[in-house]
Amino acid sequence: MSAPHPIVEWTSSSSWAMIEDKFSPYAKETLAKLVHFMRDDVLPSVRVAHAQLPDDEETRWKTVLPVLEELKAKAKKLGLWNLFLSKAHYPKYGVPLSNLEYAVMAEVLGRAGHLGPESVNCSAPDTGNMEVLARYGSPEQQEKWLVPLLNGETRSAFAMTERFVSSSDATNIRTSIRQEGNEIVINGHKWWISGAGDPRCALHLVLGKSDPNNSDRYAQQSIVIVPANAPGVKVVRPMRVFGYDDAPEGHCEIIYDNVRVPLSNLVLGWGKGFEIIQGRLGPGRIHHCMRSIGAAQSALDLLIQRVTDPSRKTFGKYLYQHGTVIADIAKSRAEIEGARLLVLSAALQIDKFQAKGALKEIGIAKFVVPSMALQVVDRAIQSFGAEGVSQDQELAQSWAGLRTLRLADGPDAVHIQQIGQRELKRAPSLAQRTAEIKKKEKQLFEKYGLKPLL
Repeated sequence: MSAPHPIVEWTSSSSWAMIEDKFSPYAKETLAKLVHFMRDDVLPSVRVAHAQLPDDEETRWKTVLPVLEELKAKAKKLGLWNLFLSKAHYPKYGVPLSNLEYAVMAEVLGRAGHLGPESVNCSAPDTGNMEVLARYGSPEQQEKWLVPLLNGETRSAFAMTERFVSSSDATNIRTSIRQEGNEIVINGHKWWISGAGDPRCALHLVLGKSDPNNSDRYAQQSIVIVPANAPGVKVVRPMRVFGYDDAPEGHCEIIYDNVRVPLSNLVLGWGKGFEIIQGRLGPGRIHHCMRSIGAAQSALDLLIQRVTDPSRKTFGKYLYQHGTVIADIAKSRAEIEGARLLVLSAALQIDKFQAKGALKEIGIAKFVVPSMALQVVDRAIQSFGAEGVSQDQELAQSWAGLRTLRLADGPDAVHIQQIGQRELKRAPSLAQRTAEIKKKEKQLFEKYGLKPLL
């Protein structure tokens, strides 16, 4: 009998058994290498990376972490690089992995917070931006902007959300994008722009209104490549998430003040902005969800270790012998298993029908998974007491990131509304089906001489 795949240590054997036959030999080998890389190199580096980030406000935004650069160099040598970019969808730049195969890898990466994805060049917002440039960028744009991102030489930002605007409806954005001769002029006020604080950030993909009077609300927007160092790009401040600034990449407030870029920096064409962001957000939401499952699994592992630690006994008992701790463990295990299957299903749908054909599955995963992970992390925090909300444990920062994810890429309420509306569209067919069943039921009652039930 052959030894189990290394992923079985990190996920449930039942989940792996269900999907193992859908993994190519290359994907199995890559996944095994990734598990070992995470266990032997990345996880031991998490606290080191935190220690290498300076405390003072000035230098922490200019720091490139040495331990991260070493991890990236090793990941490249191992072939663990740009795993998110599927060759099936991006033949020129992608790797031979399906969305389903990468989804499992994203869960593994999620065990190490930001460090896991970034060490293999699979971190947001770069992943989505690379997909945009690979799918919609001109050859010149790809050579100038995409290749350095693929090589891990630069980073990027995606500028959509705006201050003073309800950005959950992207048609509300006000940033102006207009043509003047051979240039494009951008004026706007954005915030929560992830990646903009990184010293390696080379470009912003900026969504704005180029045709505000167009009768089609979804053809009013365009996307433009803006160099991070272009005159008029003003990073106002980093935004804090429950006190965390997420330096050095951060989530910044930015003003674009008469920023001028060449006409060649327009992506795909005028009025194509909404089409681009829909193509960008679908797979990215799944990546977020799988990383969230990894975070939840990591929290459950910490919870189990904590409540079985002999040095933490209270009143002569292990912590798991008190109250509802065992029930919390069981619920967490069940919730993680259910969420994982939900996301794997969505990833499989994307592989079969692309993101547009998997909107229902993506939407459900997006509002179910982060909330599930938050619950699991909260249970782990409770088991640690005050230490659980301190900087001495990863749980508080994990909780902050997951809570933010319930807003990022569209708030829960939007996805719930969309799924509910989609379900309501089934009402006419359900009524017709029920009427047909009732009709046959009546015939059967008459056939057997029975009195119809009320």
